[in-house]
Amino acid sequence: MKSIKKLLLAFLSLIVLAIMVAAILYFRNNVETKSLDDAARTKAGGSFIQLTDGITHYEIAGPDTGRLVLLVHGFSVPYYIWDSSFNFLIKNGFRVLRYDEFGRGYSDRPDKIYDASLYRQQISELLAKLHIDEVYAIAGLSFGGAVVTDFTLHNFRRVHKVILIDPVYPGDLQMSGPESWVGFKMAISPEERANGQLEDLKYPNNFPGWATQYKNQMQYKGFTNALVSTRFHYAPEGAVRNNYKALATLKKPVLLVWGIEDKTVPFKFSDSLRQILQPRFLPVKDAGHLPHMEKSALVNGVIVSFLNQQQ
Repeated sequence: MKSIKKLLLAFLSLIVLAIMVAAILYFRNNVETKSLDDAARTKAGGSFIQLTDGITHYEIAGPDTGRLVLLVHGFSVPYYIWDSSFNFLIKNGFRVLRYDEFGRGYSDRPDKIYDASLYRQQISELLAKLHIDEVYAIAGLSFGGAVVTDFTLHNFRRVHKVILIDPVYPGDLQMSGPESWVGFKMAISPEERANGQLEDLKYPNNFPGWATQYKNQMQYKGFTNALVSTRFHYAPEGAVRNNYKALATLKKPVLLVWGIEDKTVPFKFSDSLRQILQPRFLPVKDAGHLPHMEKSALVNGVIVSFLNQQQ
């Protein structure tokens, strides 16, 4: 009996020790120590607007008479990922809107389930508050491909053209393990997460400061929760792929752009998505997951050509 008690005490001691170690790791490595408030946003640039689920950071520019192009960023890098396309489109006469999705950049991190309806409502409310009824084209990068496809399906009369750049595919975002455990692992490895952004680029040395720029949003509470919640709740298995199939039935003009050397969403998936969507297709040589950055002149030129093409 004494031996059993000793074993039980030893086991409990190990559990307590493990909890203490986990707590030390979390508080030592967790960088989310600040609240995203008005003071923090003073250095952000762009504009801010209050929506139902929180404040959204956005930027709109270009001639008032220009056709509206909406740019939706990917899973975790905020709207600055569109810098080259944003500026190029404006120079070519388009009215361009970009924004930070909830949980990213300088937009609020609401304590909610980050499912498809949250992302869809954010776009809908942003457009409504800006008095925008018609979206000439909506562009989605990586995870943004799923977001713009979902929005288009629910607003098919408002959207005329769709642009997908290295879109998430097949689209199953779920991760294994308890949600809290995944969040803990992400919280204790901030450097790994920031440096992981370099893997999206074939030539990261051409973009000095890319990982450092990413770190800024990581200091505000709620960032990790937003990413993890998206992974677990954005859409049930198979939903994103089915949305692409549904998009095809709308017969809207679609431009699909894909970096041939993409390691994040491998180029091989483009064959399947091309069969589904029958899009205008631009394979981009010598580029990774962000071809609009690595081959900006080529990609942005094709985007403008697509937008100007009569359908």
